[in-house]
Amino acid sequence: MTAARAGATPARPGPDTAPRAAAHTPTTAAGAGAAGPAVARPAPVGIPPVGPVPPGLARRATADPLFRLVAYALEAAHGRPPAAVWSAPYAFHLDAPGLVAAAGWPVAAAAAPRTDGLVRLSSLGHPADSCDLPLAPDGPPPAAPAWAVRPYALLRALARAGYGRGGTDLHLQGSLTESAGLATAEPADCAMALAVADVHGPAGAEPDREELARLLARALPDGDGALRRAVLFARPGTALLPDAGAGPRHADFDPAASGRRLVLLAVRGDPADRAAELSRAVACARRAGALSAWPPGRGPGRSVLALLPASRLTEVRAAVAEDFRDRGRPVPRFLNIAVAGAARREE
Repeated sequence: MTAARAGATPARPGPDTAPRAAAHTPTTAAGAGAAGPAVARPAPVGIPPVGPVPPGLARRATADPLFRLVAYALEAAHGRPPAAVWSAPYAFHLDAPGLVAAAGWPVAAAAAPRTDGLVRLSSLGHPADSCDLPLAPDGPPPAAPAWAVRPYALLRALARAGYGRGGTDLHLQGSLTESAGLATAEPADCAMALAVADVHGPAGAEPDREELARLLARALPDGDGALRRAVLFARPGTALLPDAGAGPRHADFDPAASGRRLVLLAVRGDPADRAAELSRAVACARRAGALSAWPPGRGPGRSVLALLPASRLTEVRAAVAEDFRDRGRPVPRFLNIAVAGAARREE
């Protein structure tokens, strides 16, 4: 499965509330080769000076490659380091009705605040379609590249609610492609909302996740609310029942702890053949030892999640690959899924 990083680390349980680095003003020498004290250089109008995510996430060799990438990409695209980088996990439905969980593969958003009412949006997934747009909370939206329409709509909704009215530089990147079949909108929405609320809020204050969940539901009603709540409130090794009346409830769901594996199986090729090919792949997997399989979204798509004994993983993959190869069909992709925790701030 094509991914922006070589592996995935399950998100840590609970929000990370570590404070941001103190803002600083860049300095420059008094002259070329001259000795003497540094002279403060004011930031351009509309750009509050910010310090990099300590101690320089973009250049920290031990940091996750995806988070280094988004931090560096924001700096390269917009000429300034991020004030915060947030990751949000992809999420999925379970076979049991109403239950959802988070996967150990994230979407990441890097953000830096502005004060001039401008939003600058970029993504490595759309390298030729970065855009600078005026942040108008009401009225007709400005023309924007297709990929940026949803992020801009979210930023407008956040501004109407008091988050980021001054504008934001924002860079977004996922660790999976759409061909994986996991919903991309919900983790992207949550990563952006958390990053914007963070960089425009009091230093060290955790964004109000419940308030953001309600805002997202109003602003983007086409989204999957259950998956959003998994992104915001999941815990490692558990499933979430988001509509439990008094608040979300958690139940144990840790395949690795019981000697099982959870894998995502995604078919390739002609979309018209997708349903039949996916059904055939599931049948092959079951014959080879898979215990159950179900779609990760609200309905059938390009992939299924399969639960199987860890001891049968090689046999299941080999059986599916052999069947498709023998028929001259593209071999489906397999992706290991760890049951992860909620969105978090990356330090």
